[in-house]
Amino acid sequence: MIDVAALHALRSVAAAGTLARAAEELGFTASAVSQQIKRLERRLGVDVLAPAGRGVILTPAGQALVDSAPDVFGALERCEEAARSVAVGAPRGTLRIVAFSTAIRGMLAPALGRLSDEFPGLRVLVTEQDPDRALHSVDSGAADVALVHDADGLPVSVPQNLMQHPLHVDVGDIVIHRRHPLAALRTPLMSSDLSGFTWVTSPPGTVCHQWFRRVVAELPEAPDVRHLVDDFASQLSLVASGGVVALIPRLARPPLGEDLIAVPLQRPPTREVHAAWRRSADSSPSIRALVTELSRVQAGAVVAH
Repeated sequence: MIDVAALHALRSVAAAGTLARAAEELGFTASAVSQQIKRLERRLGVDVLAPAGRGVILTPAGQALVDSAPDVFGALERCEEAARSVAVGAPRGTLRIVAFSTAIRGMLAPALGRLSDEFPGLRVLVTEQDPDRALHSVDSGAADVALVHDADGLPVSVPQNLMQHPLHVDVGDIVIHRRHPLAALRTPLMSSDLSGFTWVTSPPGTVCHQWFRRVVAELPEAPDVRHLVDDFASQLSLVASGGVVALIPRLARPPLGEDLIAVPLQRPPTREVHAAWRRSADSSPSIRALVTELSRVQAGAVVAH
């Protein structure tokens, strides 16, 4: 019988393109992954990988294995979840979550304490990953649940064997010092109200920078960006020092303190946050418990806001 771990390794190598990148994702050495693949080839009597420049590609036999892998992993996962649900009737074991940084801060952190109290047999592991990589991790079996967001209204591409559930709509607000001139204007602010001010923004290539470019797109002059900072707490410290304005998602916002205020926009940028998991794990008590708790936390956050 084919070694399931070796099949998993082959699938990761196929997705990553090199043994080294696959090994990093799996938490093994490249040598260990290579040995798994060689054992698989000896078992089958055929090659499953072939050299391609600095990387590797699947042979026809390897491609056939990878194409069949989701069915194999799905069947095993259904067996595992069925046994757990019958044996204990409550979430237990290890739940591996991958999520973008602001979802960890604004969604997971508030939920995990209650989840731990309610289900002490459940061990939760959280790893920060951007949405594309997070979906790949769940699709490949390296993680169980991904928290992902769309890119300014453009949905991420979700593999067919994954399910997703909407959890939250994140909104961007303008954050200013209480003595800033914008604080005297009627809210919500229009884009034209933002003309002539200086900014701290997230770096180009980030979703929040895309939000910023969209918000200021109609201004008559290019905005005066003084600082490019990825960390939102650092952005807020620059806003607190006076003089600059920031556009910050609510999920990413720590307590503002007495000197700062968040001002809504008339047409705010938004992003939808979803949980995604494999269809074969849809009956998992652990995933269901996590999604239920995340939904409860976000419902409370909306009321509080």
